[in-house]
Amino acid sequence: MMTPSRWLLLGSLYVTQYLGQGFFMIALVAIMRRSGAPLEQIGLVYLMGLCWLAKPLWAHYVDRVRLGRLGHYRGWLLAAQAGMVATLAAIGQLDVVRDFYVVLALCLVLALLSATQDVAADGLACLLLAPGQRGLGNGVQSAGGLVGNILGGGAVLMAYPHVGWAGCLAILAGGTSLSLLQLLFFQEPAGPERATGDTARFRRIWLFWQEPGRKSWMLVLLLAPCGCGIGYGLITPMLTDGGWSMERIGLVMNVGGSLVGVLAAALAGWGVRRLPRRTVLVAVLAYQAVGLAALLPIAEAGIGSSGILISLTLFYLSPPAVMVIATTMIMDRASPQSPATDYTLQYSLFHAAGYASAGVSTVLAQYWGYSGATAAGVLAALAALLAALRLGRGPAPALSREAVVVPVPVSEKG
Repeated sequence: MMTPSRWLLLGSLYVTQYLGQGFFMIALVAIMRRSGAPLEQIGLVYLMGLCWLAKPLWAHYVDRVRLGRLGHYRGWLLAAQAGMVATLAAIGQLDVVRDFYVVLALCLVLALLSATQDVAADGLACLLLAPGQRGLGNGVQSAGGLVGNILGGGAVLMAYPHVGWAGCLAILAGGTSLSLLQLLFFQEPAGPERATGDTARFRRIWLFWQEPGRKSWMLVLLLAPCGCGIGYGLITPMLTDGGWSMERIGLVMNVGGSLVGVLAAALAGWGVRRLPRRTVLVAVLAYQAVGLAALLPIAEAGIGSSGILISLTLFYLSPPAVMVIATTMIMDRASPQSPATDYTLQYSLFHAAGYASAGVSTVLAQYWGYSGATAAGVLAALAALLAALRLGRGPAPALSREAVVVPVPVSEKG
């Protein structure tokens, strides 16, 4: 049963998961661009997202291995959350420009820890949420990420000129530690026996994608986030080159944009509860192309501040809506016997594709200009829409018995 404290914990986990990433994805890009770094170097920041592509390699262990007496997913969450706090504290001791590649390496460590936390949080969400609560639950997930962006990439970024790099990282480390306190008082309910042998892990990955309709679904997962990823990757360098201050970028992108996103996530969650999943998916992917097209006037530097705000608002309505419907359909396809593994198999493709497209966007802008790169984002959004239209109209096919591995007792470690 979902109690208020459990809803609060889920929201908190997704907020703190994105605190550091929200800051780095904006702050590092803006700081390095202002220091004269080329767009190709800036694109390395988006490697953080590619770490999530490897999550299926260890999601199996998150499903199978219990860390001592800490609880199953709770134990993994405590370990990952503590590691994130320590990594943020370490990054705060470095000079962001002079030690850029060391900072980048630690950011990749942070991304790996955040990815592991995400696997455990998603597994816990699959355990706690009933099918009728998944639309709201994934709305909370999306909203939590947006709030994390508001705080990390907005409020903390705006404080950067006043408290400096070390001060910002101390704030991020302190904020990330808040979920640790909640986890200490959380009692995890017992779930079904999960787990499989090591050889079955790769068999599970293979069999999951052999289910009817899964190839078409994989294509949707790979294409759906690309338009939004390209848009996100271009906005910060476009505004920086347009003379916007770091405080203004943080306010508009990660505060204003995220507030608009919370509204979009709520609307998408409402739609998921009342309409067929495929109908909502097609609608939000169609709008994604519109949101990307709204960025073209910014790319061409042909509008003033008011026009830029309107364009950004139109764009920011799209990503959270795509996230809510995609993660809801991902959860629908997760088996109770291996929820973290099944969820991660799908979400890692979705998440990594978004980050990869964000990184590619700066390379495209270097050679095609901002307008050409934005047009590529529109085409990617249209391709995702076509892939969604190919999906079957019925509900997600149930997992076959062959795809569900035989459970064995969960091993104890620690």
